[in-house]
Amino acid sequence: MSFETSFIQDTVKRLRYYKELGDKTFAQLEEKDFFFQPSEESNSIAIIVQHLYGNMRSRFTNFLTEDGEKSWRERDAEFGTNITTKAAVIAQWEEGWKIVFTAKENLQPQELTNTIYIRTEPLLVYDALLRQLAHYPYHIGQILYIGKMIKDAQWQSLSIAKGQSQQFNQQIKQGQ
Repeated sequence: MSFETSFIQDTVKRLRYYKELGDKTFAQLEEKDFFFQPSEESNSIAIIVQHLYGNMRSRFTNFLTEDGEKSWRERDAEFGTNITTKAAVIAQWEEGWKIVFTAKENLQPQELTNTIYIRTEPLLVYDALLRQLAHYPYHIGQILYIGKMIKDAQWQSLSIAKGQSQQFNQQIKQGQ
């Protein structure tokens, strides 16, 4: 397998992992939790998802042939409360990821060194993918943090639980 093919597969694998973290967070939350804002200047989970959805649609619609910042995108509107139900938040989440994964699954290894544009800035395709691989986990981390803040002691850890590193490492060793 070529490096280019591995790179595409690995970026998809990483993005699927981060989507799964979001999915597992959403599963722990009630309807009202999606709209909780720690402060007036903070974003709710719903607002973060709206932003991710807008970004995903803009960046990955006609990924190789159009500027990643589409003229129809209304980025500023993404930071208002435009969706009002958990179902609508999850629908945007799923649709955004579908757009991302469809674009990546159609990407050919030789296209990684093509030049694309985001806000007229030229980027090689692989660099644009790395950019999104940094951007999406940044916001998913915010989603997890808000979820953990809301659930407090009822939060079901999505990684190694606090104070359980040695136990986890021992289980890994025993499983080998």
